[in-house]
Amino acid sequence: MSTFDHTRLKQAAIQLDIEGLRRGAYTDRYFTNVVRVLSGLSKEGYVYRGSNPRQLPALETLAVGDVIVEAQIFNRRSPIALIAGIDVALNMLRYATGEFNDRGDWVETWQQLEVDAVQDGDITYYDGDPADVLTVIEIRGRYRDFALLETPILGVLSRASRIATNVYEVLQVSNGKQVLYYPARFDVPQVQAMDGYAYWLAVQRYNAEYRQQTPAIVSTDAQGAWWGGHGKGTIPHALIACFGADDVEMMLNFTRHIAPETPRILLADFNNDTVGASVATLTAFWQHYAAAYAAGDERTMTMYTLNGVRLDTGAKLRDASLDADDPKGVSPVLVRTVRNALNNAWHTWDVPPALVEVAKDFCRRVQIVVTGGFNREKVEAFERARAPVDAYGVGSSLLSNAKETNTDFTMDVVRIYHEGRWLDVPKVGRRPCDNPDLQRVSLHDLEDGGR
Repeated sequence: MSTFDHTRLKQAAIQLDIEGLRRGAYTDRYFTNVVRVLSGLSKEGYVYRGSNPRQLPALETLAVGDVIVEAQIFNRRSPIALIAGIDVALNMLRYATGEFNDRGDWVETWQQLEVDAVQDGDITYYDGDPADVLTVIEIRGRYRDFALLETPILGVLSRASRIATNVYEVLQVSNGKQVLYYPARFDVPQVQAMDGYAYWLAVQRYNAEYRQQTPAIVSTDAQGAWWGGHGKGTIPHALIACFGADDVEMMLNFTRHIAPETPRILLADFNNDTVGASVATLTAFWQHYAAAYAAGDERTMTMYTLNGVRLDTGAKLRDASLDADDPKGVSPVLVRTVRNALNNAWHTWDVPPALVEVAKDFCRRVQIVVTGGFNREKVEAFERARAPVDAYGVGSSLLSNAKETNTDFTMDVVRIYHEGRWLDVPKVGRRPCDNPDLQRVSLHDLEDGGR
């Protein structure tokens, strides 16, 4: 359940491979061994016969094969992690808890689980001590029934929470400006829905905490599938190439064929002259806009409004508009140069006095989007420099799994239930922990259906 819309993701939207989960296709092999051992012990009627190293009470009557455990799931990203993937994990428990009987039929036992979980969009804190963690899911039930799910549960939590936290940290330094989610080309199609959902959670968390209204903008429909979003975008460099590198002619034809609701954003760096391309396109649009303005034709005015220009200059190129000692690539200097040129483009037009303010507004409304190698540090540097950027397109860095961004999760069995009491059995260096944000989950509510 997202803490922002109080809506639980369900199997119809997530589309888990339930059969694969039940058969351990996504499970580390040693968990398959766990199930085989425990199932065998259960069939034998085995009762614990060991030396009881921790001197646990009445252990000599423990039926190990049917042992009921308390498992806690937590992560150790410091100082915080924005949690995502909880609903996916819960659906795994709902649809893949159980075992195959001797006839090969699936016997579901999810009804016997007791589960507490935080919500997608909650935050956990970690100070570096693995014995002092905030759990995100706690599961109590017969261990062999859900042991196969540890690997895939940890996997979705780790990936989704990593992306959500990476996005959130970029948003924190963006000063409320849009952060466009552009990593689809760096990933496999099958995970776009979950990744886009993690991005959406980060945007919602940022807006709630910082009292902003930053929209969530993704580039593919799949990235918006779990939260009702749709892919947005304008043009790639390839379309300019199709027009023989004529960006102005390309934009005029784009405008004729694409609905006015789609923003008109010029990809301005194709010929390494962002100022020239931006001003030439704006000038061509103004001729159509001014005529439509005079005729009161609002639809045509919308069609020929240049909503933005995108700067994507390669890191080894210096834009033609800059001086020899100016930086290469997309820089605050380039952004300011483009902004100044856009604001003053109307001076070169033959504008009647009655339309001067209209022309000024037409120029100043053009937004600047920057892309190309942006991450938290680069966004923060642009904001420190007060670069007049309106939106940042961020791609592969949001998927980063480096030392600083790793958001791995762990599942520990910390207690076993025996003869009416819970016995602590954590690994040395760990202990049973808790989290005030945990809520009891009804797996019954995860019935087939949409969100």
